[in-house]
Amino acid sequence: MDLAFTPEEQAFREEIRAWVHANLPKEISHKVHNALRLTREDMQGWAKILGKKGWLGFGWPKAFGGPGWTAVQKHLFEEECALAGAPRIIPFGPVMVAPVIMAFGNAEQQKRFLPGIASGEVWWSQGYSEPGSGSDLASVKTRAERVGDKYIVNGQKTWTTLGQHGDWMFNLVRTSTEGKPQTGISFLLVDMKSKGVTVRPIKLLDGECEVNEVFFDNVEVPAENLIGEENKGWTYAKHLLSHERTNIADVNRSKRELERLKRIAKTEGVWDDLRFRDQIALLEVDIVALEMLVLRVLSAEKSGKNSLDIAGLLKIKGSEIQQRYAELMMLAAGPFAMPFIEEAMEAGWQGNFPGGVTANAPLASTYFNLRKTTIYGGSNEVQRNIVAQTVLG
Repeated sequence: MDLAFTPEEQAFREEIRAWVHANLPKEISHKVHNALRLTREDMQGWAKILGKKGWLGFGWPKAFGGPGWTAVQKHLFEEECALAGAPRIIPFGPVMVAPVIMAFGNAEQQKRFLPGIASGEVWWSQGYSEPGSGSDLASVKTRAERVGDKYIVNGQKTWTTLGQHGDWMFNLVRTSTEGKPQTGISFLLVDMKSKGVTVRPIKLLDGECEVNEVFFDNVEVPAENLIGEENKGWTYAKHLLSHERTNIADVNRSKRELERLKRIAKTEGVWDDLRFRDQIALLEVDIVALEMLVLRVLSAEKSGKNSLDIAGLLKIKGSEIQQRYAELMMLAAGPFAMPFIEEAMEAGWQGNFPGGVTANAPLASTYFNLRKTTIYGGSNEVQRNIVAQTVLG
């Protein structure tokens, strides 16, 4: 692999950097750089700005309205957005369900759903995990029974990220109990405003409702919302998971947070501690190695190769890196990472004393929140088993 970017790629980076600098609202980038709470308006507002430019679906081919960028261009776009302090693109629509609709949906479904995803107008949620069905996704029990020209859906999904904002939800539902568990699953798109859909937010330790429970009580879903063939949803789910696990790696956010870690270490006086700086150096080496692995995956996707196997490796390493930088930030700030008073933070006040800066306030809550990364998207233990079986044989 040639690790040097071409002059054309460098020019592309400069173009992206200039556009993001001119169009990213400063109040949003301030929140991102300091890990402050982002509202739905913040996240969707940035999505709509990208959508208007035609860049929300930055990984899409031109045939579906995307820019048709190369793997390197996509990487540079993500990197410049992350370093500028842009909110992470909510992946469920443009990064996850859109490729499934493109690959397995019919022309009418593509015409119906893709424009709203590309513009940022429609917020999608993911209906995969259930109580008792997390990493063992093939055991989902939410049932969809075909009655005439519609499905009747009953069951429950959980850990639905930002589901309280959702307009539509893509779901794995059980349409058959015959044969292997994987063979009876279908991929169904559900309007979250439908009668019988109930979203119940789950309040986390930091007071945020990032995840939700979603209940389906005799929800009527038109049969035309079925993607592909009935009972073939497991195939489509695996296609989506390769995109999800690549996205979870989120190497560009790690690069931005590495610089934030260095700023905190210098401000809090631990930068001169050689043992602490060694830990930062080890983290930086891991981030660079992960970036090279991400580029390999993107190159494989460009050539039509299946990246699902190596995507598990990305998920493992990327999630561990996120936990490590969050831990080092908290250690650097010491006791000043502890206070988390929502009212004080929102008022812009966190105490007139050394270490009492706004940027330190969310560090403990971020640390605890990122403990989830080695569990969601398929726990790292399960991912290691998959890698052992499919890559090592």
